[in-house]
Amino acid sequence: MKYSKLNLAKEAISHKGFVKKIPDIFRMVKLWRKGEYPMRSIDIILPLLGILYVISPIDLLPEFAVPVLGVMDDLAVLSLTIPKLIKEVDKFLLWEAEQRLSGTKIIDAEIVK
Repeated sequence: MKYSKLNLAKEAISHKGFVKKIPDIFRMVKLWRKGEYPMRSIDIILPLLGILYVISPIDLLPEFAVPVLGVMDDLAVLSLTIPKLIKEVDKFLLWEAEQRLSGTKIIDAEIVK
């Protein structure tokens, strides 16, 4: 099976609802840059750089020079960056929900029909 950058990008964005979380990623970066969301810089910069590396036409191992290894480096970068980014977005969504509910105490409740 022949892989291209386009196929790799399609596989990456289909990872566990990645497309649905894109607006959350932008919101997370915006709040982080404003200083409102506490996060280590490395936790957001490395995943974003990894995605940019896969999207960019410049590679350490180009596909045309070393066909199999050229794709493997992109797959390796994607397999490390996408889960890390999803994990950070999930932490952000939890933080955001806590901020929304600050001052509100959540107690056990039952569902009434």
